[in-house]
Amino acid sequence: MQISIGNDHAGPEYKEKIIAFLKSENYETINYGTNTTDSVDYPDFIHPVAKDVSEGKSDFGIIICGSGNGANMTANKYQKIRSALCWNKEIVALAREHNDANILSLPARFISIPQAIEMVKVFISTKFEGGRHQKRIDKIPCK
Repeated sequence: MQISIGNDHAGPEYKEKIIAFLKSENYETINYGTNTTDSVDYPDFIHPVAKDVSEGKSDFGIIICGSGNGANMTANKYQKIRSALCWNKEIVALAREHNDANILSLPARFISIPQAIEMVKVFISTKFEGGRHQKRIDKIPCK
């Protein structure tokens, strides 16, 4: 499985720890994030992740910014993206089970790195339930 990851200046340390975890679990990663805390524009680092997932180059995406909101809004501009802004493991599980989320948006200023790692674990291991949820998913994209 391949996972694309992008972050702004609020998330370099989060990204490094998440990539290390994913590699320890034998996941391949593509890193589009900044490596410094110097101020940057988050869309520059989020668009490549959303494009990878939208085009099937990556199975999932993980995006990180201060609140998670800007990154999430950017990713959700893509037709095939269902990015979920999550702040705990329970929300992550529901985003995967009910919404078939394919990008996880993390709010670096509101969660710890250990919490982020736990959320990533849930994200990559939780399956979409399908069934009644599929018809709802089918109604999301604007035609």
